[in-house]
Amino acid sequence: MKTGLVWFRNDLRVSDNSSLYKAVSANDRVIAVFCFDPRLFNLNQYGFRKTEVYRAKFLLESVVELKENLAKLNITLLIHLSLPEQIIPKIIKEYYVDSVYQQKEWTKEEIIVTESVRGELNESKVDWIESYDQFLFHPDDIPFDILEIPKVFTVFRKQCEKFVTVRSEISTTSLLPDNLLGDSTEIPSLKMLGFKDFQVDSRTAFPFLGGENQGLQRIENYFWRSKKISFYKKTRNGLVGTEYSSKLSAWLANGSTSPRTIYRQVMNYEAQVEKNQSTYWLVFELIWRDFFKYISLKHGDDLFKIDGILNKEYSWSENKENINQWVLGQTKEPFVNANMIELYHTGWMSNRGRQNVASYFAKELGLDWRIGAAYFESLLIDFDVHSNYGNWQYVAGVGNDPRDRKFNIKLQSERYDPKNEFQNLWLQPTLF
Repeated sequence: MKTGLVWFRNDLRVSDNSSLYKAVSANDRVIAVFCFDPRLFNLNQYGFRKTEVYRAKFLLESVVELKENLAKLNITLLIHLSLPEQIIPKIIKEYYVDSVYQQKEWTKEEIIVTESVRGELNESKVDWIESYDQFLFHPDDIPFDILEIPKVFTVFRKQCEKFVTVRSEISTTSLLPDNLLGDSTEIPSLKMLGFKDFQVDSRTAFPFLGGENQGLQRIENYFWRSKKISFYKKTRNGLVGTEYSSKLSAWLANGSTSPRTIYRQVMNYEAQVEKNQSTYWLVFELIWRDFFKYISLKHGDDLFKIDGILNKEYSWSENKENINQWVLGQTKEPFVNANMIELYHTGWMSNRGRQNVASYFAKELGLDWRIGAAYFESLLIDFDVHSNYGNWQYVAGVGNDPRDRKFNIKLQSERYDPKNEFQNLWLQPTLF
């Protein structure tokens, strides 16, 4: 009897999941595993928790739904609060696993974990099957070699739009009930991950729960019920409320939904309701997301180096007082402060806010952009390693922005918060 093990990481869904599909297609028995890696909740070199409470909560909710949805396919999800290299080799040995399936990862920390697991397998002969499953445009389909990915987004976008067909979604069939295991593992609590429970701030623009079903529900509401997608291009620079943008980035970030699923929903909406600049712009943003993943694939560890992918030297500061004022929302710019306070209290910040606070951090204060990126990594519910570090490099002038722009914060505030609605919401006296 052939046994396959699906190792879930940032692909927390059963629909349109290549690893799951391949495992079910090729094996008599399929088991799944997810590890809450303690390293993801430790302090990083800048003193920030690598994953703060907001994303931790969203992750827990996502794993709950993953376990339930896998059970409907008669697949058991084993859950461990432990290092993957301590757990996965034991599972492989205990269940006589023939093949391990996982989403292909290529950034440094993820590679180290994968290699640590494989290193513990000793002489075990296990097939290791990895799938690129994070993309809208699959790496095998794009009209470039990875090392020839264009420096400029527009070139990348136009070539992909012209030559690449988005692949169809993948559907996985259910296994027989006898595939389920007697499972004694449990999903940890926030407390077990080192956090206190908390009340969601009533002002948040992201009150949503994690999980595959929740992501699909958000698509249903934003596309089909409210039809807000028809106005996305006009409202996407908003700052207040749940409806100015799709908010799908959080489910995309941990893989609770796939970019192909969103793309197909857009295509269906365009066919059944309307096609306009706004519906196109949502796909446009998915292509931006792809672009940063391809830049990461192309440049490797340069994504995390101070001189960036351009190898461009600036005189960066690590002034602790300036960093703390930025983190605490105590700078000279009220618009920056409002966004930073929102982030601290909710784990969310608008796209417009992110660009402004990052520009202020790197261009006005001249601070080491990697510190700002690490703070975003800690706090943001929708943290995605490629988009986060790619965007920070872009804003800091060491990445893909050919114009090396600096935001005029006051003009941005006047344009996007003309009545101070956003600033009044977050700058009212509050216990920080």
